[in-house]
Amino acid sequence: MSSSTDVASSTADGTDHSVAARIEAALDLVRPAIHRDGGDVWLVSVEDDVAYVQMIGACGGCPASNATLKQGIEAAVRAHVPEITRVEQI
Repeated sequence: MSSSTDVASSTADGTDHSVAARIEAALDLVRPAIHRDGGDVWLVSVEDDVAYVQMIGACGGCPASNATLKQGIEAAVRAHVPEITRVEQI
């Protein structure tokens, strides 16, 4: 059975600590390098501890996008959101 993680949870001070928000924060760390190459990455969904992203712009069809995904994006996401086991591109 597939479970979708994350509706959103905010603390009393309004800080969003949801899984999706923490993934977005991790993506923000790698976005400057991706932007320099003319691309971007969007978080599409989180299901069963897997984050699904879409690479867009120049990164969408780039042959090196898989290396960027696994060595850059997935590494950052897993370091900051340890409950995520994989990041997959859709």
